[in-house]
Amino acid sequence: MAPSTPVVRHARREDVPAILGLIRELADYEHALDSVEATEETLAATIAFAPSDPSVVSPNPETGLPITEPVSPSKPARCLVLTDPASGVVVGMALYFYNYSTWRARPGIFLEDLYVKQSERKKGYGKRLLVELAKEVEAMKGGRLEWNVLKWNEPSIKFYESEAIGAQMMSEWVGMRVDGEGLPKLAKLLD
Repeated sequence: MAPSTPVVRHARREDVPAILGLIRELADYEHALDSVEATEETLAATIAFAPSDPSVVSPNPETGLPITEPVSPSKPARCLVLTDPASGVVVGMALYFYNYSTWRARPGIFLEDLYVKQSERKKGYGKRLLVELAKEVEAMKGGRLEWNVLKWNEPSIKFYESEAIGAQMMSEWVGMRVDGEGLPKLAKLLD
């Protein structure tokens, strides 16, 4: 008998094709499909995965902390996947990494991407993924869970600012980024 609620667990190596599919769907939604450079190989090399053994439950039910390969500078990310209760197919993900608050002197989680297939929205799946991340922040005695959202993505902003989620827009902060040709240029600036 299939479970009646979705299963949220840390991604396993065999989830990589589904994760890449969700990343591509998200990029298409954000009108940036041509910007996706991720491949199954690069995802497999940069995400810390849970064991493929289904008897190993991650996050650990006792500690709330993940049971995955160790994170490292070359493998900094973890990914929660959410599976449809009827089919067992991956229909949502929360790809994240750890960050740090200097003022609080506490760790946190930065949610790089949260995505639920459009056909599976309005079922509480996005909320469920955020709840699991918040539980992990609490389990590691962290200080915050944070993420970015595109200014034009009003449905997501309304969802995040809802009473249920309670996120606050950080309007006093501006995101900054160096990438592409700018990154090696900056790295060699003082050479």
